[in-house]
Amino acid sequence: MTTIPQHRGTLSTTTGAGHARIWGVGGYRPERVVTNDEICEQIDSSDQWIRERTGIITRRYAALDETVVDMASAAALEALKAAGITASQVSTVIVATVTHPYQTPAAAPMVADRIGATPAAAFDISAACAGYCHGISLANDMVRGGSATFVLVVGVEKLSDFTDRTDRGSAFIFGDGAGAAIVGPSDYPGIGPTVWGSDGAKWDTISQRNSWIEMRDKEIAWPAITMQGQSVFRWAVYSMAPIAQAALDQAGIKADGPRRLHPPPSQHAHHRCLGQAAQAARAHCHCPRHRRHRQHLGGLGPARDPAHARLG
Repeated sequence: MTTIPQHRGTLSTTTGAGHARIWGVGGYRPERVVTNDEICEQIDSSDQWIRERTGIITRRYAALDETVVDMASAAALEALKAAGITASQVSTVIVATVTHPYQTPAAAPMVADRIGATPAAAFDISAACAGYCHGISLANDMVRGGSATFVLVVGVEKLSDFTDRTDRGSAFIFGDGAGAAIVGPSDYPGIGPTVWGSDGAKWDTISQRNSWIEMRDKEIAWPAITMQGQSVFRWAVYSMAPIAQAALDQAGIKADGPRRLHPPPSQHAHHRCLGQAAQAARAHCHCPRHRRHRQHLGGLGPARDPAHARLG
């Protein structure tokens, strides 16, 4: 039992909406199309090898002067239009990215200013491929908790800036793009419970090669983002099924209820990996067939889910 100290008032708390849902989504793809043949000019590989192992045919690269903020803003404006609200109605802007090249300021307040959402609260989250899902979960809780009415969630990456074009294990995976969603109040549950976690012991599975301090002090090469493909593959195949089942259980629905199994963006468009992971999940919890990644976007990290929802 909590006792309120004498001579002190009682704090007032906010009350939010009973439920939340996604009101609209938007996406942005840069103009430049990069083929597998172009990628193979700097690595020992082939168009056939890349297609067979990843399903990727092309990916998009942003222009040299095109920034994370540029792409995020374009996707955000589309999401606002789809949701039928104005930027002035946005209470909070959340940007999920690991490729905004500044420690500060964050990308989110710059996006808020660009689209006319100031003085909305704005912050970045760094959760790599899971960033968009983290953002949606936070937005859902904010709307229901009363700290926001409408939340703009953006997943955006300019991974071409952080790709080692000579690394045979990752050069063909990454692409650039942005996706955005507007989360707002709802009369019915539109966003289910979140099942999330982390495993810091596997930090080097997908990681920046070196820190900024090491780059400064040791005069080493640009600290590109690299990936251990086989480790990611094994994680996806063997870990996704129990997580999918836990999400179904918490949502109180049966596995044959969802129309689609949508594997996590952390797999960076490995359609073979996703196919086996989805097969394992269906065998474990009888889920429906998954929707395979588009073949012309590449790995977009947190931008993948909203971009695919908007771009098809």
